Amino acid sequence: MKERVLELKAEVLKALAQPTRLKILECLREGERCICEIVPAINGEQSNISRHISVMQKSHLISTRKDGVKVMVKVRDPEIFQILDRISAILKKQIREQGRLLAQI
Repeated sequence: MKERVLELKAEVLKALAQPTRLKILECLREGERCICEIVPAINGEQSNISRHISVMQKSHLISTRKDGVKVMVKVRDPEIFQILDRISAILKKQIREQGRLLAQI
């Protein structure tokens, strides 16, 4: 059982470990958006973005629904943004520490 939980965690982290996917998630921070809005917002190609959305769907990070001819995308659990925010905080801390070390050189 514990092994399966670790596998599921790894699956989510793998889904996050790609810059285009992070851009898509940041684009969805304000709420549901059409793929037709996401493509220009992150300066991507529709086929590439659709593939990334599919990966994140399989990891249950996002969900999609049809609205006429539009495909709407939304984050399934907004707590994912807490994870992204924590990563940003960690990076800021690391950069500050590196700056202090650099000043000592």
